Amino acid sequence: MSLLPRTSEEFSSTEYWDRFFKKRGDRAFEWYGDYNKLCGVLHKYIKVQDKVLVVGCGNSELSEQLYDVGYRHLTNIDISETVVAHMNQRNEERRPDLSFQRVDATQTPYEDASFQAALDKGTLDAMASAEQGALARRMLGEVSRVLKVGGRYVCVTLAQESVVKLAVEHFVQLGWAVRLHCLQEERGKEEEEDTFALPVFVLVCTKFRQPMPAPILEMCVGDDGAPVRHAQACELLSAVREYQAYSVLRKRLRTSTEPGSSLSLTLCDARTGLPRYTLTVQDCPPGAKVPRPNQFAIFIVPRGSETAWLYCSPEGRRQLAASANFRRLVIVSMHRNQEYTDMEAVQSELSPVVMDLAPPGMPTNQQVPFLSVGGDLGWREEVSRGVSQLSGDYCVENVRGEDGELYRRLVFLSNISLVQSESRLVSSNAASSHKKKNKKKSKAASAAVPPSACLSVDSGFLCCAHHEVMVAGLSMLGVGTQQDKDVPVSVLLVGLGGGGLPQFLRDFVPNATVEVVELDPVVLEVAKEWFGFRPDECLSVTLGDGLDRIGSLEKEGGRLFDVVMFDVDNKDSSLGMSCPPAAFVETPVLQKVFNILSPRGLFMLNLVCRDSILRKTVLERVRRVFPTILSRKIAEEINEVLLCFREEKDAAHILPSLSQAAKNFQSTLSSERTEPKRRPHIDIAEMLKDLVIE
Repeated sequence: MSLLPRTSEEFSSTEYWDRFFKKRGDRAFEWYGDYNKLCGVLHKYIKVQDKVLVVGCGNSELSEQLYDVGYRHLTNIDISETVVAHMNQRNEERRPDLSFQRVDATQTPYEDASFQAALDKGTLDAMASAEQGALARRMLGEVSRVLKVGGRYVCVTLAQESVVKLAVEHFVQLGWAVRLHCLQEERGKEEEEDTFALPVFVLVCTKFRQPMPAPILEMCVGDDGAPVRHAQACELLSAVREYQAYSVLRKRLRTSTEPGSSLSLTLCDARTGLPRYTLTVQDCPPGAKVPRPNQFAIFIVPRGSETAWLYCSPEGRRQLAASANFRRLVIVSMHRNQEYTDMEAVQSELSPVVMDLAPPGMPTNQQVPFLSVGGDLGWREEVSRGVSQLSGDYCVENVRGEDGELYRRLVFLSNISLVQSESRLVSSNAASSHKKKNKKKSKAASAAVPPSACLSVDSGFLCCAHHEVMVAGLSMLGVGTQQDKDVPVSVLLVGLGGGGLPQFLRDFVPNATVEVVELDPVVLEVAKEWFGFRPDECLSVTLGDGLDRIGSLEKEGGRLFDVVMFDVDNKDSSLGMSCPPAAFVETPVLQKVFNILSPRGLFMLNLVCRDSILRKTVLERVRRVFPTILSRKIAEEINEVLLCFREEKDAAHILPSLSQAAKNFQSTLSSERTEPKRRPHIDIAEMLKDLVIE
């Protein structure tokens, strides 16, 4: 296993292959396969009656095996006099017509167009590293010269990237057709720890009378797999790396279990090359009591649920695997822009490949169960797609959650595992009436979804728990108490998203005025068109940078806010903090936030930080500015909300007083309703539970 690369990119590394050949030495060429492994593809491209030049034959048994099945026109050449003498002596009695000659493959004595095929098992790989590839190019030049029109160069190779690139460029320049066969190990074959993981490739280059006007570059899996055409050499090389990486992953999974890691791979549509399935392998921990029959299962994640904690986080996947109670669980997610007929079709499509991922020792004839939630594939409908200059491609989609409710989501396609914004949908009266008329229909019919025109956003439902905590935090300002009943509440929110949080504040918090700062104008238009966001005199939007707006407000002076909320994500994925961007928690910025807060003011920060050291640094900065800080972690999420008071509070009295404050605010939210007239769905007391004084 020490010879195997960790990523597909490492197959491009010269250092990796140098280490490989150095460690394997002469044994490296054992891994190119014998006649039994290669015969399918060899018989396909080399006819029994063909005159065949075997380049760099060495002491391989391949020529002898070909001779024994009828190939009698083999000319074997090698640079080593010792090898040639040995092979002639070994075959002089049993195979008198099998010829071995001491010939330099870079300058052969044969006439032009004198062979129908040239067979190379590992010679190109061995020569390509010498003289910066010059030796290999001269050998390929000789092969090109001695082959007839219609002749084929058949090269068995481990497909080191520099080697394949050299050969492909050579033959494309000559106008030949180039095809690569990837000879994967037979599925279900029991593997040992010391067996070789890398697949063997067979490069087949065909000579034409007239050079082809456009490159013909094809990849096949197995002896007779359907060829997939590639437009450029770089695409072909990328496909090679993917097959190599898959073989290494397959080897790891078939020979060991790894409960501490989640190995993933993506299966693409053979016709389009687009991602179709993502498979994540989750093994049960050592010592777990798993029933003997429960070796292996496949779990199909419902469409629209891919970003749920249970399926997208390592902790969630471990919990899912533990509850399923199988030795190995493969969790399958389906991709956007792909059509899936039904569960049976998905099972049929995945069944040929899942045995590659089975745990070691599992019988090949054991049936593998497919698991799912509710027995169907879930539902997803894309309703809009566009491009933001700031955030790239995005889509708006309707999905059915596992609770049976309908939701609308904004997803930026640069990070498809993250839902940028989400709102719950409700059907109009017309849709509800229609459903009542059809309530006696079958279960499938009852699961039918109303058309998008019959759906609207429920502004009283906050899908994000950290938004609920932020709303609940307003109770600490005394909102809802008798004495503060008519006191206005001013809110500055940085980060619009779909607009669910500011719209909730506008619709349900009495006397609230909200200013939202949003950098991306496309996000604002999406929020208004698809997420029910309705700016008015009490709900305004400032387009621009949140830091600039805060700086301007501080500089202007005079205008203070009761609440400042940061709910903005970080586009820089290299940091351990995905919310907010690092600049938003620099001390000078926090001081400006402090300065624009009213005396009773409260700063709320949605913090998403996986790096414990970075989180500690952020908290230290916040403490330097704000005298009292409460934090509320979100269950099953990385999110936590920091509630930071401008004035120092007596920690001993804050938490005990929350119960009555929550009750007052809950009552106020339930009585104050504007259009649409729907009750807010939030439990203030629940959101204020588990607060911690930092």
